[in-house]
Amino acid sequence: RVHLDATSVPIYATAAYDLHTAERGSRTANGKEPGAHLYSRASNPTSDVLEARLASLDGGKAAVAFASGMAAIAATILTLADNGGRIVAANALYGGTFDFITNILPALGIGVDIIDRIDDPASLEAAIGPDTRLVFVESVSNPTTRIADIDAISRVAHAHGVAVVVDNTLPTPYLYRPIEHGADIVVYSTTKGINGHGNALGGAVIDAADLDYGPANTVTRPDGTDAPRYPQLNSPVHNISDEAHGIRRSFVDAAGTKAFSQRLRLKYLRLLGAAPAPFETYLTLQGLETLGVRLDRETATTQRIARFLEKHPHVINVAYAGLPDSPDHALAQRDYPRGVGTVLAFTLEGGIEQSNAFIDATRIFTYLTNIGASASLIVDPARTTHREFTEAQQRAAGIEPTTIRLSIGLEDPDDLIADLERGFTAAYGA
Repeated sequence: RVHLDATSVPIYATAAYDLHTAERGSRTANGKEPGAHLYSRASNPTSDVLEARLASLDGGKAAVAFASGMAAIAATILTLADNGGRIVAANALYGGTFDFITNILPALGIGVDIIDRIDDPASLEAAIGPDTRLVFVESVSNPTTRIADIDAISRVAHAHGVAVVVDNTLPTPYLYRPIEHGADIVVYSTTKGINGHGNALGGAVIDAADLDYGPANTVTRPDGTDAPRYPQLNSPVHNISDEAHGIRRSFVDAAGTKAFSQRLRLKYLRLLGAAPAPFETYLTLQGLETLGVRLDRETATTQRIARFLEKHPHVINVAYAGLPDSPDHALAQRDYPRGVGTVLAFTLEGGIEQSNAFIDATRIFTYLTNIGASASLIVDPARTTHREFTEAQQRAAGIEPTTIRLSIGLEDPDDLIADLERGFTAAYGA
């Protein structure tokens, strides 16, 4: 009887679990008791359901839920790149991700290589070296909706045995499934479109479990010797070994191609403590049930608003890959048949005075830094979500001082367009 026959997933509000017997407790602690839980910092039955559903939606073989999207991103990168690794990343990233990659990782001894167009094969090939452990990219960038060619990125990375990690937060698995295009790992801020209501923080990591992390995936060191590309996954670890019987295991020994997700859970989720609370997980599960219905309507409205904005005389440009004149429109047609998503950016003529007046005049759009909610949202990225970038870095990512980001919700599109007209009137006059 699963969940005592409840048709809605229960909220398992417990810190730990009855292990019943000493023998079962030992098996559970050593990961040999299927379906058993030890402590909610590592796993919880409510989270189990979310992990299974997200893995199924993305076509992955395992998933790990986190308390936030940044926790999921940070733990993923550290799991792959600790012990002296390097990361190759795109320059068009969410501000918090960019800050973590460019400031926190170097302080932890992890090398960082940022390149402009990460899906250009020659540029990516040149950036990958013997210490590179992962390529990190957003499938659709926030806020300019540049689309990455994950197929092309994966071909180059896999030729070197390097993992491809894709932040798929904006499109969600309903609009795009990176694993089908070669990605090894998919990360989400479930706070955004997956939850869809802006009422719970959360993150998730989906593992395709296809990449060989084992000793056959080697690199040649400067001294001419070969070594595993992922030494931390091939070194014996005490708490997954059977020391009593003289058996020492690495994560590759214990989990095979799921070595990454096992280390992610047992080391970085369990020891850094960024486990999701069961109530927030429950709210995310509730939002997930309406994902397709919400995104169909919101994406159609976003497309209409993008067309409205590109014709407006006070708009310098509209960044939305769903528009025919977008530099990524061909990729959008190839990989996103259901649409690119619910986020777009546009740049106003004039200066900060105009963008401030525009934002302050809107009444339906709410001024806040989330995206993917059922309510429509507005924000100025240069001063909020991407303030970690220098002015030059902002411009390289397509963000100007008067760039405005919209996240489109479920409201009537005519009402949203009327609200934007109210902003134009306030900024430029009738």
